[in-house]
Amino acid sequence: MFSDLSIFGLRNNLVPYLEYPMTIDLTARIPNNVNLAEDRRLQRALESWQPTFVNWWKDMGPEGALNHDIYLRTAVDVAAEGWAHFDYVKMPEYRWGIFVAPPVEGRTIGFGEHKGQAVWNEVPGEYRSSLRRLIVTQGDTEPASVEQQRMLGLTCPSLYDLRNLFQVNCEEGRHLWAMVYLLHAYFGRDGREEAEALLERHSGDPDKPRILGAFNEQTPDWLSYFMFTFFTDRDGKFQLSSLAESAFDPLARTCQFMLTEEGHHMFIGTTGVARVVTRTCQVMKDLKTDDPERIRSAGAIDLPTLQRYLNFHYSVSLDLFGQEISTNAANYFTAGLKGRFEESKIDDDHHLNDDTYSITMFDDDQIKKIDCNALVAVNERLRDDYVTDCQLGVDRWNKILRKYKIDSRLALPHRGFNRYVGSFSGATITPDGDLITAAEWTKGKDDWLPSEHDRAFVISLQKPVTEPGKMAGWIAPPGRGIDGRPLDFEYVKFH
Repeated sequence: MFSDLSIFGLRNNLVPYLEYPMTIDLTARIPNNVNLAEDRRLQRALESWQPTFVNWWKDMGPEGALNHDIYLRTAVDVAAEGWAHFDYVKMPEYRWGIFVAPPVEGRTIGFGEHKGQAVWNEVPGEYRSSLRRLIVTQGDTEPASVEQQRMLGLTCPSLYDLRNLFQVNCEEGRHLWAMVYLLHAYFGRDGREEAEALLERHSGDPDKPRILGAFNEQTPDWLSYFMFTFFTDRDGKFQLSSLAESAFDPLARTCQFMLTEEGHHMFIGTTGVARVVTRTCQVMKDLKTDDPERIRSAGAIDLPTLQRYLNFHYSVSLDLFGQEISTNAANYFTAGLKGRFEESKIDDDHHLNDDTYSITMFDDDQIKKIDCNALVAVNERLRDDYVTDCQLGVDRWNKILRKYKIDSRLALPHRGFNRYVGSFSGATITPDGDLITAAEWTKGKDDWLPSEHDRAFVISLQKPVTEPGKMAGWIAPPGRGIDGRPLDFEYVKFH
């Protein structure tokens, strides 16, 4: 964070409500490579916003964890030697930094109508509103996930997992700071107002919810958390990658560095689900059964329940990509504001005016494959890239099932299943892609999505395990520890 609490005359790591801005030694307390110390206007703006962030972290950050010593990785530089500095840190003393990737000399715009021109270091007036909207939407997801996960630390399956949760929370806080920096530095009064609003909305709040639906869903248990970090953080990977192509160079460079941290979040999801699958397989082999009730009685999570959780989080995350046919996405692309995933590796003219792209959508009560102009299908192309990436993860989980000689397989449901955004919104489609009636959907829903009974069972397993090296009975240990440390390392010290 910007400051050691001692500069406020406070002790014992209690975070009070701060009612007025204080002078902050930005150079000492915020690792950064954006010359904060040389911009007095920006310093004052961040000094004004910082107490609001402190209050938000106290109220909406990890519950009961302010005083823990946590073995955290802190970014202190964009260089490899400074990016991963490990040490025990109390979360209120975490040094949220503002980093952008180094500039690329001679970088030009890689797509759209400005292709080949020099990238922008200031916001063009005609794109001001659109860029602000993109930054605010991305920024809104960062504190939202912290809010969704704030109670999970009370039911951790191990100290290893608890530390990883807190690492993700701190990095989401740092990503929020990255977006707030852009708003303050480049968007004047409007930016300052938007930065304030980022902490006024709250996940699931009926009056002031987060902007995107997936970030208003509850994350009440660790299985949901692992699914979230696999599926929803993976959406973040693709959204950040497309913004990293932006002609607005400060945004592109900011997102490039954020991607280095986002990879760890997806790693937690991939390996977390894999460890749950592994433990389930072990119990199935020990008991010589695939009966869900017997597996549950043994304290493991049965495969049908895992599939239902997968179905839910995948379908919710698909909605984050927006409409299949989107003029907004086309306009962002044409203007050079937001590109495609790995834009420079795509073999086309990067204008797309005359190109077509095949998309799957729901029309006239049918699932159809149609060709449309590639410009308006930019969202869908990004969603296709995401689906391909998700499948790779599911394939890794299925390798575990094969290893234990279990015939069942996990699978991604049809992209039209359980959708609330786009052409599939409201359509009643099974995970296998079959069209059914509303009555059939109601009857079968609990076979495809987590029921209240499922959620209650998973929550019943959530007993905290805080002895170093020990694991909850529903999850297998990881393959290795963190930063070369053994699994029985004290990753979190309680005080």
